[in-house]
Amino acid sequence: MTMDEQEIRDLIERWAGAVHAGDLAGVLANHSADVVMFDVPPPYDGVRGIDAYRETWPGFFEWQARGASFEILSLDVTAGADVAFAFALLRCGMPDENPDNRLRLTIGLRKVDEQWVITHEHHSFPHDEIPAGVAEDAVRDLIANWSTLTATKDLDGMMSDIADEVVSYELEGNYTGKPAVREVCKAGLETPLGKVELAVTDLTVATANDLVVAWGIDHVTVETANGSADSEQHRSTRVFKHLPNGWRLIHQHLSVPSFMAQGSRARR
Repeated sequence: MTMDEQEIRDLIERWAGAVHAGDLAGVLANHSADVVMFDVPPPYDGVRGIDAYRETWPGFFEWQARGASFEILSLDVTAGADVAFAFALLRCGMPDENPDNRLRLTIGLRKVDEQWVITHEHHSFPHDEIPAGVAEDAVRDLIANWSTLTATKDLDGMMSDIADEVVSYELEGNYTGKPAVREVCKAGLETPLGKVELAVTDLTVATANDLVVAWGIDHVTVETANGSADSEQHRSTRVFKHLPNGWRLIHQHLSVPSFMAQGSRARR
């Protein structure tokens, strides 16, 4: 590590210590008058100038005083003759928040009159929201793949996208847990002597970050012993959640209209 890099490291560590202590003068030290900060909250085009930079800190200090941490976990510095940059990961949050959620920090510096000054800061947290289009495409692909796996009677493949704690309201009963649902799927694949086909039509998909609800009409075609095909259709609603191992089915509800129940309601 060069002397310049050590000087910059010491500068940034002092700055972080001043932030944690709520020391505004220490936070502002070694910053240029035209500093630009891209902060976590708006404005989206950044905080520009030392006066605007100063105004961002009192509210942060109040929040931090309620028990939040501000601690450098890693810091890397690269320095040239008169320009340098550093990047760091910090623990910044309340004790009950996700400890793995790191504040990401990039700092740009320049040397003025033989002194390093901070000209740019960029603060951010990872954005973990799943775009709606990405979630919808993933679930549509998953459902389409179930059709392929049903046709090949690949039970293991079908179960790979089902959550361990799945709850399934099937036509013939209610089942909780992956082993129970596996037995239902196994029976459905083994009973026909010939081909089994699944197609989902009128599929609608609604997304909300790590949750997706999909509903449509399931068409199941089964080849009988004499070579003919029996077909049935039922309504399906499926709920998927994005887990650490990918999108998984956590609930499904299958049904057919009950005209008997409908007539019973009409007579009341």
